[in-house]
Amino acid sequence: MKLTVFWQRMAEHFGPAYADSFARDHVMSELGGRTVYQALDAGWEAKDVWRAVCRAVDVPADKR
Repeated sequence: MKLTVFWQRMAEHFGPAYADSFARDHVMSELGGRTVYQALDAGWEAKDVWRAVCRAVDVPADKR
């Protein structure tokens, strides 16, 4: 998954402003105690980060 697709999906689910806030502030156990930005900066694949977000906030199956 390209980062542009990842951020598009984040914006579609959370809304553009909250997507950035969530990614910056929400520490997720699914990401090893990292935020979305920290996980991406640490080299996690965007698809794996998206899957973790989906599990953490119950993104509907048709949006995954």
